[in-house]
Amino acid sequence: MVESNNLVSQTTIQSRTCQIQLPQTFTINQAIGFKQTFQDLCQQNPDLNRAELDFSDTIFMDSSGLGALVSVKKMAQKQRIELVLRNVSEQVMMVLALADLNKLFTIEQGRAVPVSPPATSGLKQPQKLTPTLVANAGSESDGKAVPKRRSPRSEGVFITHPSVQSKPKRLLDIAGALVGLAITGVLLVPLAIAIKLDSPGPLFFGQVRCSRMGRRFKMWKFRSMVTDAEAQKHLIKNEASGAIFKASYDPRITRVGKLLRKTSLDELPQFWNVLQGDMSLVGTRPPTPDEVERYEIPQWQRLDVKPGMTGEWQVSGRSSIREFEDIVRLDLRYQENWSLMYDIKLIAKTVWILFNKNSGAM
Repeated sequence: MVESNNLVSQTTIQSRTCQIQLPQTFTINQAIGFKQTFQDLCQQNPDLNRAELDFSDTIFMDSSGLGALVSVKKMAQKQRIELVLRNVSEQVMMVLALADLNKLFTIEQGRAVPVSPPATSGLKQPQKLTPTLVANAGSESDGKAVPKRRSPRSEGVFITHPSVQSKPKRLLDIAGALVGLAITGVLLVPLAIAIKLDSPGPLFFGQVRCSRMGRRFKMWKFRSMVTDAEAQKHLIKNEASGAIFKASYDPRITRVGKLLRKTSLDELPQFWNVLQGDMSLVGTRPPTPDEVERYEIPQWQRLDVKPGMTGEWQVSGRSSIREFEDIVRLDLRYQENWSLMYDIKLIAKTVWILFNKNSGAM
């Protein structure tokens, strides 16, 4: 066993079973390296049928760690390898439960008996399974710099970003949500009449989105599309690249829906999501589960904070952004620059844009 940069890494293979010790902190650098390590292991040992991930030393894991586990799960399923999580600490279990991934993985308690690969096992011991690889891989990903992450708290409280535990931010959210819901109540009747007369169907549209750490919730909007819009989505050409969907002309949008989107009135019901705590007034763009399924590990960092009704990407020309990497860059910039005053500035900028004739998301 070798210890390096707060990382303990030990991998053993015997009888078509591998055991991998996970690091103490499982964040972006370690996550990228772990995924590559597991991929190398599968390639060099095609006869493996079971992989045990030992979390006995792991006390902190962020969204990047979740992304690595999801990626490894997919690889294991493709290779028909049974993937087992062992000795999962309370802190890590909290993260898995928050994202509902505790139901996806097989979790066992009790440390597995260490094994040493016998000379006649017939399995190759991967040459790249070293602490250096896991500790240092991820300093860059595909030539792109990875933002520095904050250190975990020693007391084990699961906090990935200071905005998560900020009481002033939560108070701002509650106050803003109450004001927003009051405005929604005033506009509810005329909007309901317009929506119903224009297109038969429900007044509200609920869509499953992902909040912090990938936890799923139903985000509400005033309906701006035909009732079977989701079923018709595959018929619309996606003009964006990466894990987002954008279309300049979308025939599913109703006439009233175009006005609602241009003025952002369709988003008023999201104040209820803010009041419930699933969203914040300011944050990152709330992704759909199918978008998250396509994430690379660095992109999972977007999920370290709550999604917001507005944020960097919304005030930076959201209707014109067609590259998912640009959204990721803006979301990570928000995380790096976050402060309560920064939120207030973004809210003020959003209000100004809403009254600008060129605003709105089409």
